[in-house]
Amino acid sequence: MGKVMVFDHPLIRHKIGIIRDENTNQKLFRELVSEIAMLMAYEVTRNMELVEIEINTPMCSAKVEKLRDDKISIVPILRAGLGMVDGMLNLLPNAKVGHIGLYRDHETLKPVPYYCKLPDNIGSTHVIVLDPMLATGGSACAAIQFLKDKGVSCIKFMCLIASEEGIKTLSEAHPDIEIYAAAKDKEMNDKKYIIPGLGDAGDRLFGTK
Repeated sequence: MGKVMVFDHPLIRHKIGIIRDENTNQKLFRELVSEIAMLMAYEVTRNMELVEIEINTPMCSAKVEKLRDDKISIVPILRAGLGMVDGMLNLLPNAKVGHIGLYRDHETLKPVPYYCKLPDNIGSTHVIVLDPMLATGGSACAAIQFLKDKGVSCIKFMCLIASEEGIKTLSEAHPDIEIYAAAKDKEMNDKKYIIPGLGDAGDRLFGTK
């Protein structure tokens, strides 16, 4: 199994508790999803590439380190993954953004692709895949396999809430992938929604049902 990190930072745990609450309104829910993604980005980017450059301070010239965020791609799984993009871009403003559209067939519970638009040179970048929920793991596995088929070799997966089953499924299908989750829940109901979870993240982000 690859690296799996479940965050225990008090700020993240506090904000996760608020977005779980069914009484949290759409505006606050959307803001908190973005904030949690931004907080998680600190750890997700820990091992990203730095280069040394020379600059002038008010006192003298100096060598400093610069993150190669132009070598990072953010790929949300549509549509709920969109809610995490702005938080990531707040810290990685030069990152490229691609999109993979998948929906879950309610009869088969399998992911069905419907859209894909990726940066031309995505194979040479570090890719962070975003999806608020890792439930069965089907959509995450499908998106990551699609990226690998496009030549991407360095991929991390980032979610807000993961089920134990989803972590197991994704780890077994792609043991080289690092998984980052703000919280982990044990169970899913018969419709494969995470329990206690937070409901349908897409519906709560965009006001749909």
